[in-house]
Amino acid sequence: MEIVLTRIAKRKTYTIGRLEIEGAGENLYFCDTLEPTWRDYAHGGRKVKGRSAIPEGRYAVVISWSPKFGAWLPILLGVPNFSGIRIHAGNTAADTQGCILVGKNKLVGQVVDSRIWLHRLKKKIVEAKDRGEAVWITIK
Repeated sequence: MEIVLTRIAKRKTYTIGRLEIEGAGENLYFCDTLEPTWRDYAHGGRKVKGRSAIPEGRYAVVISWSPKFGAWLPILLGVPNFSGIRIHAGNTAADTQGCILVGKNKLVGQVVDSRIWLHRLKKKIVEAKDRGEAVWITIK
């Protein structure tokens, strides 16, 4: 399964994205995302601990137990200079330290209905894994 996150609003204190899931040979809109501030790492941007979005790239996704959240959550593997990057519920940039929050961007700088969209995304990932598919996310 291929997930594509396209960052569409890179603001001073947050980043809004559009999450799509590949289906029938095309990418279908799934939900919106919220991350910390985007940094232009390719041109000298520097990571600010707990306040930076991860670099663009393609990463494997698995579901593992998160002691911090006390729940099974998707985690991105092999993110350069970052560890423990999860996809989880939250509403504002204050709710993430580099992770990807999912929901609907109905309020400026926020996502809403995050738990609902996290549940739906986890279900899709588990279904793909049950079919023997690898799950990848491309961030651009």
